Amino acid sequence: MTLPDQEAAPTAAERRAARRANQTAFNLVLALIASLGVVLFLVVVVVRPEMEPRTVDFRQIGADAQSSVDEPLAVPDLPDAWTANRAELVGDPADGVTRWEIGFLTPNGEYIGLVQGVDANDSWLADQVHSARSDGTERIGGLTWSSYDRRDVDDPGNVEYALVTTSGASTIVLGGTATDEEFAVLAAAVAKELS
Repeated sequence: MTLPDQEAAPTAAERRAARRANQTAFNLVLALIASLGVVLFLVVVVVRPEMEPRTVDFRQIGADAQSSVDEPLAVPDLPDAWTANRAELVGDPADGVTRWEIGFLTPNGEYIGLVQGVDANDSWLADQVHSARSDGTERIGGLTWSSYDRRDVDDPGNVEYALVTTSGASTIVLGGTATDEEFAVLAAAVAKELS
């Protein structure tokens, strides 16, 4: 003869085991849904569509900035394939050198930054060319430009190559990743503007 409690005990244990098994499967499904939600969130946040580079009207910005400085600002006239992605006059910098900056994208998609320092000193120039030594001079557009070639440095950053000249109280630094020919086009346009 069996007691009612003995028959109920295995049934209750079986029910608890079945409930735990169902909860494990349910928790697995919840964890999978949460993981997919995190992946979807990361895709939405991290993956960005390819956008056209931002362009600015450096000529208009230069014309507006000219009233703030006595020195003529270099606003070169370049072919239409050249674009500028930034232009600003930094009028009260920590180093004391007022500077006019334009970031150019060349027709080949390379970068050349124009930085015109007013009343610049040697340490400012060394900072602009990353303490590189001049490796010669070139005559472009009637001005003598010192060249700084850093293309063989392990990590040259945005200044693989630079051309530097002076005009009046300005030191003009062209630095970037473009070809020598593109540097020559910009240097000639700057020289024409300043002469």
